[in-house]
Amino acid sequence: MNIKLIVVSKTDTPYLQAGIEEYVGRLKHYCDFELIVIPSVKNAGGLRPEELKEREGQLIMKQLERVDCAVLLDEHGREYTSVGFSEFLQRQMNSGLRSLAFVIGGAYGFAPAVYAAAQHKLSLSQMTFNHQMVRLFFLEQLYRAHTILRHEKYHNA
Repeated sequence: MNIKLIVVSKTDTPYLQAGIEEYVGRLKHYCDFELIVIPSVKNAGGLRPEELKEREGQLIMKQLERVDCAVLLDEHGREYTSVGFSEFLQRQMNSGLRSLAFVIGGAYGFAPAVYAAAQHKLSLSQMTFNHQMVRLFFLEQLYRAHTILRHEKYHNA
């Protein structure tokens, strides 16, 4: 199965970018993985949050393919333990899906069209994180899920 992570705007903090690159490299040993970075919307500072979400939503929708099972990282999504997330991932792999697309939106979340296109919503925590930090946190959990499924030492529970 192909797994991709779609994110809005580049990561501009060097230590986060270094961590993201580390986990992207690690993930390639477990699955066909692709990180898709959607460029920031031009003149975003002059837009109302709803307008910005709509424009970002249009760009996200262009990246989602018909074969993708879209999973939004959303504060109202389902929370999992690391083991629970690995089980979710295994169920998706066993279902015959060709492509799993995780999506991290911009600072204001997702447009209604993106919510409508999603099959699942996932929350990393009830706490609020910077959307750029979520990228690193999610990639680490995706890597951890793969190590759990292979019974490797990385996960110590």
